[in-house]
Amino acid sequence: MDHPSPVATVRRAVDEFARRFCATDEQWCVALSGGADSLALTAAAARVRPTVALIVDHGLQAGSDSVAATARDHAVALGCVAAQVIRVDIGGRGGPEAAARAARYAALEEARGGAPVLIAHTLDDQAETVLLGLGRGSGARSIAGMLPHDPPWGRPLLGVRRTVTQGACEELGLTPWHDPHNVDPRYTRVRLRNEVLPLLENVLGGGVAEALARTATGLREDTEALDGLAADALATVLRGAGLGAELEVAPLAELPPSIRRRVIRRWLLAGGASDLTDGQIRGVDRLVVDWRGRGGVAVGSTLRNQRLFAERTGGTLVLRVECV
Repeated sequence: MDHPSPVATVRRAVDEFARRFCATDEQWCVALSGGADSLALTAAAARVRPTVALIVDHGLQAGSDSVAATARDHAVALGCVAAQVIRVDIGGRGGPEAAARAARYAALEEARGGAPVLIAHTLDDQAETVLLGLGRGSGARSIAGMLPHDPPWGRPLLGVRRTVTQGACEELGLTPWHDPHNVDPRYTRVRLRNEVLPLLENVLGGGVAEALARTATGLREDTEALDGLAADALATVLRGAGLGAELEVAPLAELPPSIRRRVIRRWLLAGGASDLTDGQIRGVDRLVVDWRGRGGVAVGSTLRNQRLFAERTGGTLVLRVECV
């Protein structure tokens, strides 16, 4: 049986995404870097509905403005109704990879005008994400990988290999930009991509990327089911709302650990926490099951110039804010 061409494979993935997650033919956006993945996605997306290309110029390399201009020209030629170049400044929080990612998503959020944004993450990106989560021990939520639909973000190509997007560009006569950061061994993902995954493929006889992606899908389904149970449980132990909300320890302690920690996570996020780690959530969990006079647990916060602590006061968990 003949296999579909790379262009047909990418188009089918985008069509399926649109059927599953997009009820109307209203405008959507696509994040376009000029690389093969995003070029292939842009070409397919522009066929389905009015598409605006959002091109984020991080300014990290000489000539980045030229790369962005070329991507904009590609977008117009591929049928996008508009193409916008957005220049961003990169902060230093969390290292260069995390800072660039944060700046990119913030720029896309501001520019999308309420429309959904398609991002060209592929099956290979999903496999790398699972490996990173596994290696860092950051919990099932991280190993579950990226969601195909996480409004306003959409990832139609999570089931498509990177070789397919490259083949689609060749088929369409497009010359993608090759980001030098993608071969720089200073970046963890680059070493996973170029050293770890090829070694695993060789040792295990192939199919590792697909197996990791299947693992993400299975864990994501389990996580969604447990999150639903946690939402119901939270309503039974929560008193108040927002930063002033408290959790009753006694009924919380009776919940299964996986549900209890999800309840704690939801409570923390509702109170202004951000960038939560598995270690922080487990630290708060110990205030429930093994208190013994433990002090509060500091967690990341969206509160400006303030630190957020989860503490136990008698039979309740409370959130405390400390100015810095």
